[in-house]
Amino acid sequence: MLIKYVLIPGAGGAAWYWSRVLPHLRTAGHDAEAVDLPGDDDTAGLTEYARLVEEAIGHSKHVVLVAQSLGGFTAPLAAGHPAVRELILVNAMVPVPGETPGAWWENTGWEQAREQAALDGGYSTEIDLDTYFLHDISPDVATEGEQYQRPEANAVFGSTCDFVEWPSIPVRVLSGRDDRFFPLDFQRQVARDRLGIEPDVVPGGHLVALANPRGVADYLLE
Repeated sequence: MLIKYVLIPGAGGAAWYWSRVLPHLRTAGHDAEAVDLPGDDDTAGLTEYARLVEEAIGHSKHVVLVAQSLGGFTAPLAAGHPAVRELILVNAMVPVPGETPGAWWENTGWEQAREQAALDGGYSTEIDLDTYFLHDISPDVATEGEQYQRPEANAVFGSTCDFVEWPSIPVRVLSGRDDRFFPLDFQRQVARDRLGIEPDVVPGGHLVALANPRGVADYLLE
């Protein structure tokens, strides 16, 4: 069966994030597209993000929707599309109906969990790019990615995730074992509380699709 994988990036909205995973999916004989989102546009919120994802789905018949980090807030808005047969959340923010991304941090207890994980792990509690995002990324990949990076505008953080319930399709959660931004134990608790499921785990940090693209691709292809 031909599957189309539609991949949603996290903050900043750069489709390039999925650039190492896409070739593995295509080599396996499937269609795959990463959606570029207007993360730096202060007039675009979750509704606009979801519309762009639905455009990427197009007329496909069998879609697996994959969402990274902040993309977890776009996912339930697009997952109601009739072509979407499965949803996979990767190191993702998992919303509840009516929540905003801006409220999610305090609602989930993220800051306390992140700081405790830093103290336990012996790294800084102060967030910086190298410590929290690039610690397991090769220098060549990090350098390549610089041109694609853009800040996430404030608009989306006040945008309501306007869904009633998660669609009745299979939902899986994939967590990076070495994620410092969303520590593994934190992701496990959020997945249990909000989805009633246990995450699957692969080696890699928050940017796991760049650190371990083969591991992510193999998981998506299961």
